Amino acid sequence: MTNAPRLTALDSVHRSLGATMTDFAGWDMPLRYASERDEHNAVRTKAGLFDLSHMGEITVTGPAAADLLDHALVGNIGKVAAGRARYTMICREDGGILDDLIVYRLGEAESPEFMVVANASNAQTVLDALTARAEGFDAEVRDDRDAYALLAVQGPEAAAIVQSLTDADLAGLKYYAGLPATVAGVPALLARTGYTGEDGFELFLAPEHAETVWSALTEAGSGRGLVPCGLSCRDTLRLEAGMPLYGHELSTDLTPFDAGLGRVVKFEKTSNGGAFVGRAALEKAAERAESAPPRKLVGLIAEGRRVPRAGYQVVADGKVIGEVTSGAPSPTLGKPIAMAYVDAAHAEPGTAGVGVDIRGSHEPYEVVALPFYKREK
Repeated sequence: MTNAPRLTALDSVHRSLGATMTDFAGWDMPLRYASERDEHNAVRTKAGLFDLSHMGEITVTGPAAADLLDHALVGNIGKVAAGRARYTMICREDGGILDDLIVYRLGEAESPEFMVVANASNAQTVLDALTARAEGFDAEVRDDRDAYALLAVQGPEAAAIVQSLTDADLAGLKYYAGLPATVAGVPALLARTGYTGEDGFELFLAPEHAETVWSALTEAGSGRGLVPCGLSCRDTLRLEAGMPLYGHELSTDLTPFDAGLGRVVKFEKTSNGGAFVGRAALEKAAERAESAPPRKLVGLIAEGRRVPRAGYQVVADGKVIGEVTSGAPSPTLGKPIAMAYVDAAHAEPGTAGVGVDIRGSHEPYEVVALPFYKREK
């Protein structure tokens, strides 16, 4: 007997809107409401509203909270100022990626408090790892997954929509920053973060307030092209923006350096003598990446119409040179696109003769630098 998927606080709203639901990481989530292409295009041109309540929030508090996170994660979390956020990763001792995370610093130095946001599929793994790594630190690791609903407004109209519901100064809120605010009369952590390649905001709030805020955002966005959006268009949006997805571009078989994200590893952090879980392995991975990287993550754009999928082989000169990690039709480019790990010799943008084996047919693809899409500032 299997456990039924968990429901977000907005489950009845999604069903009333006719959403197609899917089981994702143990949650019943909206895949799409009508046309995923229309939802995608709305985010690129107007605005989209997402329920992301499946994400995993973990709170770390206590005098040594920053020291614990510097020990447990690859980033220099102790240097994150209150009200700012940091993209980082948690790795195993061998350097393999357990998850990629966003860490928000909520409290000042005299009252340290951090919120670690993990991917839904890895939330328990991250919680268990942080709890184990907290031994010996004067810090508390708390599972707050049930304490939050998470809504996101993404797109060119996002700032105007959210600003109409809050007195917070959004013009002064930088990217990867967050502040406590009142939105539609409800207390929330309001962060300028997202996973779409567009400007946008994520709102962490109590589950009992989720319907109130969703309704207020829907009304505020009614004249600005806001539409509800599901997980399907979120995936094509992040793919166009070249953003990695755990289980596709990231895994325990890869280090941050293998994934081309070595910049998130901060060897120079000074807390605890600079030690952190996985440091020795990651130093070796950094050396390998600099001298002779075996494979690199690249973008591929189809010359034809056939769509590559994760796991398809990338070929050149009759040999397998890599593997597709994510692929989909791109509504913005009007062509199929993919991210793939390929041998370094074929990773240079413009490399000729590269194809993807799609059911025995080697379809031609252009190698390009990531991202495929970058919004105008």
